Amino acid sequence: MGEVTSLLTPDQTALAGLLVMRLTGLLWTAPLFSAQTVNTRIKVVLLALLTFLMWPAAASAASPGLEFNAATLTAELAVGMTLGLGAAIFIGAAEAAGDMVAVQMGLSGANVLDPMSRTQLPVVGQFMGLFALALILSVGGHVVILGALARSLEIVPPGGAIETAAGIRTMIDLGTSLFVMGLRFAAPMIAAMLIANAALGVLARTTPQMNVLMVAFPVQIAVGLFMLAATLPMVASFFSGFDGMYRGVADDLLGSLAPTTGGVR
Repeated sequence: MGEVTSLLTPDQTALAGLLVMRLTGLLWTAPLFSAQTVNTRIKVVLLALLTFLMWPAAASAASPGLEFNAATLTAELAVGMTLGLGAAIFIGAAEAAGDMVAVQMGLSGANVLDPMSRTQLPVVGQFMGLFALALILSVGGHVVILGALARSLEIVPPGGAIETAAGIRTMIDLGTSLFVMGLRFAAPMIAAMLIANAALGVLARTTPQMNVLMVAFPVQIAVGLFMLAATLPMVASFFSGFDGMYRGVADDLLGSLAPTTGGVR
């Protein structure tokens, strides 16, 4: 009876609530964990399980006299969401690459419902996003994300203050990285289709009697699909280093959120 009573002290109750909020933020934004196709009951069970597993690390990092209020709850939610968005940026880059390629191929209007986010995406963008998600899972990315969450308990202890302005600036820089990463994925496909369009332009000038529009659409789609298949191994090799890349992103994000320092402690 005494052990049960010790777990219900104000500090322990506040710690449990803060830890649940940090985990909720992560499960809300991280790839796969935030998927709409995952049943809500499964998410609740996963939240309870992770809370139980993370409890020792949270208890050792937390300082006495934790405050359980709107400010601390919001800070914990922000830390969890930041870690989740740091991983989602890689999926977003792959989807952005697919969107760029879809525009060049003339398939930007072929939108389908993405089962993961329940939003309309071009079919090429959805394929690239699901391909990137499969690669992250194949290299154990979901375990790496949970490891970063455990590390966040040391860098940003539960209930501690966070540097909101520095965190926002780092997130903005991360958004820039999303576009650059997506452009790197799509660059070979876009370059090939630009060459194909230039060749069609020359063909249109040399044989004006030919209906170039009737030829251009199938050629663009064929070249785009061929280059997409040829580029997938390059994308796969990039995601083989997801472990180190995400840890670097997570350390930068947590370092910007951590008070009293701008770097990772």
